[in-house]
Amino acid sequence: MKLRRRRPRLVAVAVLAAVAMVAAACSSSSSPSGSSTAGTAVKGGTASISLPAGVTYSWIYPFYSIANASTYNDNQFQWLMYRPLYFFGGNSSSDVSVNYPLSPANAPVYSNGGKTVTVTMKGWKWSNGEPVDANSVLFFLHMAMGNKANWYAYAPGLLPDNIMSATASGNTLTLQLNRAYSTLWFTYNQLAALNPMPQAWDVTSLGAKPGSGGCTTDSAADKWAKCVAVNNFLTAQAKNAAAYATSPLWSVVDGPWKLSSFSTTGNATMVPNTKYSGSPKPKLSAIKFVPFTADSAVYTALKTGQVDIGRIPAEDLPQKPAGASVPATNPVGSGYNLQQLSPFGIQYAQPNFNNPQVGFMIRQLYIRQALQEVMDQPGIIKAIWRGYAIPGSGPAPNSPPGNQWIPSAQTQNNSQGPYAFNIAKAKSSLEAHGWSEVGGVMTCQDPSKCGAGIPKGQKLALQYVYPTGVAATAATWETYKSDASQAGIDITIVAQSFNSIIGQSLPCSPMSSKCAIQVFAFGGWVFNGPGFEPTGEPLFATGAGSNSGNYSDPKMDSLITATHNDSALSAFDDYATYGAQQVPFIWAPQSTRIYAVNSKLHNVTFSPLYTLVPEYWYFTS
Repeated sequence: MKLRRRRPRLVAVAVLAAVAMVAAACSSSSSPSGSSTAGTAVKGGTASISLPAGVTYSWIYPFYSIANASTYNDNQFQWLMYRPLYFFGGNSSSDVSVNYPLSPANAPVYSNGGKTVTVTMKGWKWSNGEPVDANSVLFFLHMAMGNKANWYAYAPGLLPDNIMSATASGNTLTLQLNRAYSTLWFTYNQLAALNPMPQAWDVTSLGAKPGSGGCTTDSAADKWAKCVAVNNFLTAQAKNAAAYATSPLWSVVDGPWKLSSFSTTGNATMVPNTKYSGSPKPKLSAIKFVPFTADSAVYTALKTGQVDIGRIPAEDLPQKPAGASVPATNPVGSGYNLQQLSPFGIQYAQPNFNNPQVGFMIRQLYIRQALQEVMDQPGIIKAIWRGYAIPGSGPAPNSPPGNQWIPSAQTQNNSQGPYAFNIAKAKSSLEAHGWSEVGGVMTCQDPSKCGAGIPKGQKLALQYVYPTGVAATAATWETYKSDASQAGIDITIVAQSFNSIIGQSLPCSPMSSKCAIQVFAFGGWVFNGPGFEPTGEPLFATGAGSNSGNYSDPKMDSLITATHNDSALSAFDDYATYGAQQVPFIWAPQSTRIYAVNSKLHNVTFSPLYTLVPEYWYFTS
């Protein structure tokens, strides 16, 4: 799952952010650490990339609900073909800022006291010859206005609600806002959510005249009926994955790559878009994505040279050396270089506050605190992740360590936050709130202490659903289950495919049959859209499209809103501190990934945002 963000809001930091952006642009073509430059560069060749175990690309249309939202579907699939308005990261293992050189639009200009935003497009072309102009962005914006409930980036009161008017003229898009916002936040967490779309998609049937759907020129006067109809059509087409590579819709691209083949089993091949307006142009002749059901199979493929890029499973890594980012020895041999991916994100299990079986328990803060206190992060990191992980402790990313977003509350207890691993404390807290063990499971004996809606005799039992394919992930939740049982908390763990879990992660009402999952342990959130500054509106704002757990807290809403308006870093600290204290998620270790890269494949980097830029890659003889 997704998630994304950037530099501090202090004025001095905003200047540093601009410097970082320039540095990223200037260094983006340099050879990354661990990549040998020996040999003669050759043009062409196919680079094969292993998909994460259990993951397949499953959604091509860049407007979607949380049920289709993942880093894999957008940053590593859609972005290769359909460039977002603003591209983040680049060919760097550390940059998380906006990359204007790789974006189809120039930097936005704020005027009228910050209430007017002007975006100028660069004049790129879609592969069918259409201009990537202001109307391309207006089309997407109107789609969001007409289909807010189906957009995972939506949070009530924010984009598109905060736009009073939007006009397009040639390459110029002008937005009038309802008030002034932090310009950093509005660029990183609002404008960055927009994705230009071609007029060839503004249709309601295959073969229809581009623009005939009328969404680009639609308005609220008809309740956005035209945009609803176009979205219904495009969504239906996007469900037909077997036709992705042959559909006349999805073949219209503005990015450096286009699909040449796609299989619903997960195999996908892309070739260069020869009409790509941006730079650099791809040097490879193709990139091929290869699916695997388990990370052990990825390891075998690396050991036998079947793929050029793949993640090494944690259990196959030597223990992490102190102060080093990669192992001292290479488990897959000299034919590969090793590189680290350190995600700019958070890892967690997301309780479902509206689940009819357990929601009334999850809404009790002391229960969430106990669920956190039975998570042995230090032990799991050492024994299961071989040292290649850091603790999670709140809504701010703890990686890289020492980054400006981490509040002091999250650095407590060796970065475990306010609720460090302590089984005895968790058990004592439950007993103090009216619970006692019956048959080894905590059972409510005093409803007046247990909390609202919890009846006498209620057992503290929850089901966690986690993704298949990664042995270390399964071991993490098995360990958690075992430790929780020592406090009398009965945890059942169920494995499902990653795509299956996110397909069930739509926000839901308390009595809805769609609220079946009790705790989503699907992974985490990387701050790579919607929103690239790690404020909390996508995940924690009441009614947000990515708020799968249906968390709602008026104080949290207020603190999130403050981060949109106040340029002081203290506003972010207040939000993140409250998030760490309230435990809306059960924080889990955030693993760092160790990737193997064919030693003859060069200029490959692993962005903290999971962004792929294979147009920089090349083989040597």
